Amino acid sequence: MKKKSLTPEQSETLLKVLQTRFEKNMNRHKGMQWEKIQTKLESNPEKLWSLNEMEETEGEPDVVDYNQKTDEYLFFDCSPESPKRRSLCYDYAAWESRKANKPESNAIDKASEMGIEILTEEQYRHLQELGKFDQKTSSWVQTPASIRELGGAVFCDRRYNTVFYYHNGADSYYAARGFRGSLRV
Repeated sequence: MKKKSLTPEQSETLLKVLQTRFEKNMNRHKGMQWEKIQTKLESNPEKLWSLNEMEETEGEPDVVDYNQKTDEYLFFDCSPESPKRRSLCYDYAAWESRKANKPESNAIDKASEMGIEILTEEQYRHLQELGKFDQKTSSWVQTPASIRELGGAVFCDRRYNTVFYYHNGADSYYAARGFRGSLRV
C-alpha cells in the first residue's frame, strides 16, 4: 500500500507548482486568495498527497470552486487533454468481464487509489466553461446506475466547439480516453 503523505520537500515543491498554476489561471477562481488555499492544503496532508498523484499523472490540478457552507475548495484536473491515466475500463466489474486484452486497471479504482473522484457530467461541463479541454482526447465521467446496470458507461469530450456526452460499453478502453478527477479540500 502506498504511503499517503509527502516529504516536506515534496510538499513545498507541489505547493509552489500549484501556486504558480493558480496565479497563471485566475479566470478559474475569481475572488479566491492563494494564502487561504495554501493554509487549507498544509493542514490536510492526505489531500496534498492526492493532489500530488493528480500532478504526477499530468492532470494539472487547479482550484475551480469554493463552497462557503462547507469551507471547501474544489480542485479539478485542468490539463488540456485527458491526464496520463488512460486505456482504462470504466470500473472493476467491466474490467473483470473482459475475457481477453484486459487493460492495466479501471478508472473508478484508479481514482479511488488516488483519493479523488471522477468528474460528474455537471462538473465536466463546468470545467469546459473555464477553457477548452479534451479536444483530442475524451474522459470517463460518473455514469448513472441505470446505464451502468445495462453494461454501459459515459464519457465526454469537446469537438467542434461543443461538449459531447457519449456512451460506450463500460469494458471498452482507448489510448485517448482517460478520466479527470475532482478533490474537495
